[in-house]
Amino acid sequence: MSLATRADHGRMEADAVDAALRAIDRRGFLPRAARPWADQDRPLEIGHGQTCSQPSTVVAMLRLLDVPPGSAVLDVGAGSGWTTALLGHLVGSEGQVLGVERRADLAAWGAANLARYGMPWAREVLARRGVLGWPRDGGWQRVLVSAAAQELPQALVDQLAPGGRMVIPVRHAMVRVDVDDQGAIRCSDHGTYSFVPLIED
Repeated sequence: MSLATRADHGRMEADAVDAALRAIDRRGFLPRAARPWADQDRPLEIGHGQTCSQPSTVVAMLRLLDVPPGSAVLDVGAGSGWTTALLGHLVGSEGQVLGVERRADLAAWGAANLARYGMPWAREVLARRGVLGWPRDGGWQRVLVSAAAQELPQALVDQLAPGGRMVIPVRHAMVRVDVDDQGAIRCSDHGTYSFVPLIED
């Protein structure tokens, strides 16, 4: 890919993420008491010790993830459903997004928030007990994780399709995991962030 082509791709990727942020209002994914601060660039509590990540962090993660239209995406730690809705906008109606959330009440609330956007290809479900992520035949082209792992979870790496990518906080580093078509794994760090912990059991 030439430098000019890379620059064009980067602009298109940024435009797609910006368009998703404009189309999906964060306010609709927050508890009523937090909505006055929806436009502020900071994490906001959604209950049960969980937060809705600050917009600049979500933008950085989505740009690193580089979600192609029509792809199959797993959203781990979906919470209020905001990132699942953003991913649904990015993949479009030919894609598939599955958000998984450990807490039954948050999963039900997130699913209801998501339903208001009329994207049947994007949904949020309750995580299965003892299962990290959601194994899928053929794997996922993209995996987004919105909670910090102590170590890179092999269970999630194994759910990536050949050519797939995952963005996940590991301790305080944002890590991008790329799997090539032969299954070789490459990891790279992209800044320091703070997230709630990923519960893996």
